[in-house]
Amino acid sequence: MRDETRLAAEAANTAGAALRERFERSHHIELKSRRELVTEMDRASEETILEAIRTEYPDDHVMAEESSPEQAASGRAWIVDPLDGTNNYAHGYPFFSVSIAFEEQGELVSGVVYDPLRDELFAAEAGSGATLNGTAVRVSDTDSVEDAIVATGFPYDRTALNDNNLANLNRFILSARGIRRAGSAALDLVYVACGRLDGYWELGLKAWDVSAGGLIVREAGGHVTNFASPSWSHRRGDIVASNARIHNEMQSLIG
Repeated sequence: MRDETRLAAEAANTAGAALRERFERSHHIELKSRRELVTEMDRASEETILEAIRTEYPDDHVMAEESSPEQAASGRAWIVDPLDGTNNYAHGYPFFSVSIAFEEQGELVSGVVYDPLRDELFAAEAGSGATLNGTAVRVSDTDSVEDAIVATGFPYDRTALNDNNLANLNRFILSARGIRRAGSAALDLVYVACGRLDGYWELGLKAWDVSAGGLIVREAGGHVTNFASPSWSHRRGDIVASNARIHNEMQSLIG
């Protein structure tokens, strides 16, 4: 395990333990927009993670949702979502995570996603496979969308956008075995990685939502791209992730 992966795993566990301890308690909630919340625990979790990075790698760049959302410069950079699924967390809905990715020269090198309530740590390093609590995981072998369970989500400003994913949702509802909308992109992605889901797509996302989870999907044998592309940029806001077998069919359903 690289030192960066170890640090990310330890920081995610520490931050996640605090999130777990405060889950289903009252929180100070602020509105970023009509539907986008931030709590005191988002900020506390982020500070825990940033302090760990600063201590060992003080010269590294960081892109973090609450304190430094601008794109990190090329070189050594960390991409941090201290609480993916804030709306769930604030409402006591048990589906949220901590996501930390590390990149060098714009290429993802390692990533971890931690589910504090299930005590599940998903991790991957480029070229080394993906694990759940240290055990290797692989994507599903589902061959068609017709037999698949897929997940998605929707932009916070969906009422003001024409491209709000509703048309895509309608096509998948008519095509797939089942649709899930749980509210944490990072967990949706790692669920694809371990075969709990067969595919996932969404738009309107940020790099901290998808970087770690997307790498974990790839290292678990899955395929990750942007919507109308054979490749994936984790700095873009749209993503399709799958077990690879249904990827082309998923992309054909996305407008």
